[in-house]
Amino acid sequence: MNQLSPLTFALLLSTSLTCLAQGPDAVATPEHSLTGNLSLVNDYRFRGLSQTWALPAVQGGFDYAHKSGWYAGTWASNVSGNSYNNGAGLELDLYGGVKLPVMGEGTLDLGALAYVYPGARLNSAPGVATDKRYDNLELYAGLSLGAFSGKLSYALTDYFGLNGDTAGYAYFSALDANGSSKGTLYLDLNYTLDLGQGLTLGAHVGRTEVRHYGDLSYTDLKLSLAKEMLGLNWTAALIATDAKKALYQVGNAAGQDARRVGKAGLVLSVGKTF
Repeated sequence: MNQLSPLTFALLLSTSLTCLAQGPDAVATPEHSLTGNLSLVNDYRFRGLSQTWALPAVQGGFDYAHKSGWYAGTWASNVSGNSYNNGAGLELDLYGGVKLPVMGEGTLDLGALAYVYPGARLNSAPGVATDKRYDNLELYAGLSLGAFSGKLSYALTDYFGLNGDTAGYAYFSALDANGSSKGTLYLDLNYTLDLGQGLTLGAHVGRTEVRHYGDLSYTDLKLSLAKEMLGLNWTAALIATDAKKALYQVGNAAGQDARRVGKAGLVLSVGKTF
């Protein structure tokens, strides 16, 4: 009788176990995937700050992913078109990167993100003309592990156009000869908890450290509840910041109707992923 060698037996056993683990209904990860998302919010908050003066926004985007971990995507939202951002009506985000498995169930996310505001121009300091744009480019590194996730973003450009000419406050420009806010950091920490019945609790804390403009640095907090219902994703979130009121408020061209964009508020959203 012929006998199987130890190596042949091991190979056959490995193949059998793999087939059993996958099962007859196992679905292989597609080589390419494309998903989309669309949502409506009563206030667009970016890192805790309102971008729409507490007015609604329509948002959506598309994401492409390769099974190797590489991905790219785009996302857009309407923003306030008043003097706060000098004619900006649209924010367009373009991003790409790679996600790599780490520590068993963990994921390392490395990428770059560009924020583009077509047609928008920053205010200049008094008497100084500028065509400076809000556009901003960041590198980021993120880590997801179970219910926890964190991400650190680093600005490769002046942080949304902020420098000595565009600060708008004379004492800011005197803080540094260069006046550049390149190197601004944002730390984003999150925890999610499955409450059952399709209900998810989320907790977030973020910290913006604006380089050379310490008075503009602030912390933002968010506590949210999310649920999928009627084929839609529903979310309610309490958002607050400790951003200084005098530095984070906006008004019309005459300086009237000033509003604090970092004020605490309830943000409601409904969306669909497809």
